[in-house]
Amino acid sequence: MPAADVEFRLTDATSHPVADAVVSLTPLDSPTPPSTTTSTDAPAALPEIMQQHQEFSPFVTAIRVGTAVRFPNRDTVQHHVYSLSKPKKFELPLYKPGQAETTLFEQTGIVTIGCNIHDWMLAYVVVLETPWFVVTPAGGTATLHEVPPGRYRAEVWQPRLAKPLTRELSIPADTAVPLAFSLMLKPDRRIRRTPNSDAGGYK
Repeated sequence: MPAADVEFRLTDATSHPVADAVVSLTPLDSPTPPSTTTSTDAPAALPEIMQQHQEFSPFVTAIRVGTAVRFPNRDTVQHHVYSLSKPKKFELPLYKPGQAETTLFEQTGIVTIGCNIHDWMLAYVVVLETPWFVVTPAGGTATLHEVPPGRYRAEVWQPRLAKPLTRELSIPADTAVPLAFSLMLKPDRRIRRTPNSDAGGYK
């Protein structure tokens, strides 16, 4: 059956584009397709959250449940990555530049990640059941391709949203579906650093 393309366009209260938002579609009338990702996939095929310039990159990562994520240290200092979030509590003790660790995410939900050495470092992993999701880039617009027709729950999550936004919609076959969301975002409280600033830390 012909599938559709669903384009999400996200703006804030001042009509500026919103980046780092996870937009997803969950089917309401059919089961969610099983995941084909496994923890035994080759490292090169796994999503990555790297440490570089004493920051995490990317800031927001979306994955399907049961996916492993690599945490490569591409910095010049050691890091100690951890999370206390209910869906995934884990700790990657001090590891050196050039090393990489892998963590499996077995439950859906939002996982907040930090570094025990560098308090300003922050990242999020959004673990989803559905295969239809994408993270918005700086332009605030992202497209999900080849979505089968049917009824879906569209959901938008962003770190500065008080709670996710949801909307039910019907996707027809073989067409383009535009979806626009205006987000009321909380102030951005992240500490921003320049790549050349000296923050100390373990060598």
